[in-house]
Amino acid sequence: MIINIKIFLLIFLFTECIFADFEYKVDNTNITTLEDTNINNKDESYLYNYNRLRFRTDYNEDSYFASIIVDGVNYLGHNYINSNRFEYLKLVSSDTPFKTQSNFKDYRDGSIYTKIYRFYAGYEDRYNKLVIGLQAISMGVGRIWTPTNIFNPKNVYALEPDEVFGSTAISYTRYIDDTSHLTAVVSKKADHSFKYALRYKTFLNIADFAVNFVSSNNTKMLGYELEGNLADTGVELRSEGAYIKADMKTISGEFEKEFFQGIFGADYGFENGVSLACEVLYSTKEFSYEDVILNYKSEILSNMLNSKLYSGATLNYSFNIFLDASLLYIESFNDKNSRFVSPSMKYTLNDINSFSLGAMLQYGDSSSQFTNKDKRYYFKWSLSF
Repeated sequence: MIINIKIFLLIFLFTECIFADFEYKVDNTNITTLEDTNINNKDESYLYNYNRLRFRTDYNEDSYFASIIVDGVNYLGHNYINSNRFEYLKLVSSDTPFKTQSNFKDYRDGSIYTKIYRFYAGYEDRYNKLVIGLQAISMGVGRIWTPTNIFNPKNVYALEPDEVFGSTAISYTRYIDDTSHLTAVVSKKADHSFKYALRYKTFLNIADFAVNFVSSNNTKMLGYELEGNLADTGVELRSEGAYIKADMKTISGEFEKEFFQGIFGADYGFENGVSLACEVLYSTKEFSYEDVILNYKSEILSNMLNSKLYSGATLNYSFNIFLDASLLYIESFNDKNSRFVSPSMKYTLNDINSFSLGAMLQYGDSSSQFTNKDKRYYFKWSLSF
């Protein structure tokens, strides 16, 4: 009888899978990088290649959905894989109760590993959305910085800012009406403790407003989001802020820090294809390089800023349907000002191939955050089918 029931269930599930909607996608991202840097007052230069082969499967049937994204990653470049910078890269891992990536396997001039980037399933109807698994938790309205997002914050100084670790979580959203919803999140961390979040978003006459609360053993965060149009000007204004209380490590021991971080920004799209986004970021606390190193596994690592005040802007222009240009500019206001500049050009050959050429440049005194001794040039080829 038990065998018959198992056979029946297998037949039933197989039949359901036949009529379900599966989509498969393969992406390959290849980036060749020339990097000049200075570590411990020693100039170093690396020429290396990064390649990520990504397999994605999406399942949809009625209100049910699931996604699996798996990556194979290869670094090629003898000097780079034997550098201190690459050793630090190996230490960075997802804050999850299980390993999402394999160990690095070194070979003659390179190193390779595999990882699970996303793995989740869920249900969504008109009033509810439930997602369980390795997922990205979305918070914040910033284009450059999102101080309220301490789940999956992007790194604006990385070659791929949106490539971030997922969180092992259960997230539930209740759609109250057409303009408001409530989201609750329970996430399990690497130390098997839990992180909780609650987010309420609604529309208040002229703007979208949200309030966020995050709590874990080491961190408490209360934040807000505000986003709306400036009358009929076409300018979109946005702001978000976070009051954070966190346990941190220092050379002298552990202590608790409380601080506030907030952004104010504006976007505008011109008729000639130019779009401009500007942001200002302010923090009541600044953190040293030693603080960042000691707390590299902290939930608020992205909030540990070296300056109290930053300004930034992104400029995008489409020459035609094939060619686009962009520029990111960030100014750090400290005892000695410094700046980060990243221009890039992207050529889309067809629906499958695109090519990008860019640079990530820093200008500043040796004692400032962005120093003249750090520069990066890259060529990126993206293949999708």
